[in-house]
Amino acid sequence: MNNDLLFDFIVDKENKTIHITREFDAGLALVWQAWTTAGLLDQWWGPQPWRAETKTMDFREGGHWLYAMVSPEGEKHWAKTDFVSIVKERSFSSKGGISDENGTLNPAFPQNLWENTFVVVDHKVRVDMVLTYDTVADLEKEIEMGFKEGMTIDFQQLDQLLSTLKK
Repeated sequence: MNNDLLFDFIVDKENKTIHITREFDAGLALVWQAWTTAGLLDQWWGPQPWRAETKTMDFREGGHWLYAMVSPEGEKHWAKTDFVSIVKERSFSSKGGISDENGTLNPAFPQNLWENTFVVVDHKVRVDMVLTYDTVADLEKEIEMGFKEGMTIDFQQLDQLLSTLKK
């Protein structure tokens, strides 16, 4: 485990955003693939002992990713994200949140616009993520649901996956 990788997590309630910066010790093509390919996302998205299970993914502007977070007991919590813009190996943005198994978003849970930018820095890839919420209450609810802790574990799982894929 490389503890030298940058990880910033900044909550800005005034602008209703969470800004995450995280470095990954792998090449751009590999990091991009891990973020945009269902089979790879399923291996790291979802903090253990939970796991992600993709139902459908169409990674293109206007496409979407519909997946379940699956508990060790097999309980499924669905989420859907719609891809808004994509610039290959540079950035993508999506909008989504908690949904049912058919992809109908549940307005009782926070939704956000998630913008990822991929930057090569000294043989590593820095992913800058900006999540923008409709309300401060939505942002606070996301944090209360364990978002930072979950993403921390997800990124560690992604580090492990990237180290095996690089070999």
